[in-house]
Amino acid sequence: MKILKILLLPALAVHFLTGCGDSHPKKPVSKWAAAGTVNLQDAAFNGNVEAINQHIANGSDLNAKDPKTGSTPLITAAVAGQTQAAKALIAGGANLNRQNNDGSTALMCAAFFGHADLVQALLQAGADKNLKNKFGSTALESVQVPFESVQGIYDFFGTVLAPAGLKLDYAQIKAERPRIARLLQ
Repeated sequence: MKILKILLLPALAVHFLTGCGDSHPKKPVSKWAAAGTVNLQDAAFNGNVEAINQHIANGSDLNAKDPKTGSTPLITAAVAGQTQAAKALIAGGANLNRQNNDGSTALMCAAFFGHADLVQALLQAGADKNLKNKFGSTALESVQVPFESVQGIYDFFGTVLAPAGLKLDYAQIKAERPRIARLLQ
């Protein structure tokens, strides 16, 4: 049963993170952005550090959650592998351990998507590697399962996230999973 939870964790996490592929609605202004600025969630997803710094300077809520998914800008940056954007959010005071609707954190998402440098940055900043999501799994458990056992989940989310501009590099993810597991131990 534990292996099933571990296998389903990433699928459910990304489902909630992506809002079924619509995590970045095309609106000129949202609750995360003032008129004339880039939406903070979009800035995090696209790695727009200049816009993130503008939000920090303007006092934007760096922990504001997407209403559909519960993802914060830091979680969004982690999914997209935007290390510099994540570092800007961390420096600006973003909550490292804030959880989305399924209990996933930025660390869990960075680990699952194979972003080792981002995992390392989150750990160095003090992210809690022992937190569990609503399915009882940690970031480490999401990368301990053999890649071949979860490749179908990556296939699914590669398709779901493609319209948002995310491209999954399977060779990179597969290569980084052991490194990430060592970082998380």
